[in-house]
Amino acid sequence: MEPNPAPPISAVIGKMPYRLALAGGWIDQPFVSIHNPSPPGSMVVVNVQPVYRFMDRCGMGTSTRAVARSLWGDQLPSGDRPALVKELYAAENKDASQPSGSQDMAGLIYPGVNRLDYDADYEKGVFPVHVESNNDPQIAAWLADTLHILPVNQRPPGYNPLGEKNLDPAWIQRLGRSGQACYAAILAKDASALGQSLNESMRCWGAILPHTVRHPTIPFDLVELMRFYQERYDGAMYSGCGGGYLYVVSAAPVPGAFKAVIRIAGEDSA
Repeated sequence: MEPNPAPPISAVIGKMPYRLALAGGWIDQPFVSIHNPSPPGSMVVVNVQPVYRFMDRCGMGTSTRAVARSLWGDQLPSGDRPALVKELYAAENKDASQPSGSQDMAGLIYPGVNRLDYDADYEKGVFPVHVESNNDPQIAAWLADTLHILPVNQRPPGYNPLGEKNLDPAWIQRLGRSGQACYAAILAKDASALGQSLNESMRCWGAILPHTVRHPTIPFDLVELMRFYQERYDGAMYSGCGGGYLYVVSAAPVPGAFKAVIRIAGEDSA
C-alpha cells in the first residue's frame, strides 16, 4: 500500500491567497491621491497562491489576509468583487485611526494581475474608480518567472512610515503614472520597462514619504541595498514600507531569491 500523500502547505497556513503590491503603492491612500493633479493614478497588485508562508509586517497584506480568514473562513467567497472589497475594508478598518488602503483588499480578492485606478473624487479616494485585470496564463507565467523575491527584514517595533510627509503634486502624479507604466510593461512582457516602473515608484516613495525607506528604527541602509540590485538587474523595489521583501526584475537568476505562483481566474487557492 502506498503511503498517503503529504498534505499541502495550505493545511498549515490556510488557502486564502496572498497579494503582491508593485509600482504605484500609496496612491490608494486618499491623503495622497487628493494631491494628484491628473487623476486617476494607478498601482498594480498581483494575486498569488499560498504555496509558502510570507512573513508578517513585510508589506504582503498579511493582516488583511488574517481578517479575511476570520470573516469568510479559509476560502474567498464568490460574488461581486467591488462589494467584497468594501466588506473586507470595513472589517479591517473598523475604528482604525489610520485606515489601511483598499489595495490590500483588492489584491486578495481579484485574481491575476490588476491595475487599480484611484481618483480622490470617487468615493473620497478610498476605493478604486476602475480595476483593469489580466488573467492570461502566459502573462502570469512570464511575470512569475521574471519577478524574483528576496527576504530583507520585517518592520521593526516603533516604525511608522508617516512621520514625514512631502505631498508634492508633481511627485504624486509620477507615482500614479508608475503604476500605469508597470501594468503596461507586464502586459508587454517587457522586463526593462517593468524594472524602470519599480525604480520610479521607489523614487516617488523616497520623495513623498521619506520614512518608507529611511527611519531611525531600521539599522541598515535600505536604499543602498536596493541600489545594488537596481544597478545590476532591470529594476527593484521593496514590498512595503521599511523593507519587507525586495522584488528584483531579471530574466537571469538572482542569488537567494524565490518566486511567486500567480493565481489567475478560475483557479482555486492551493
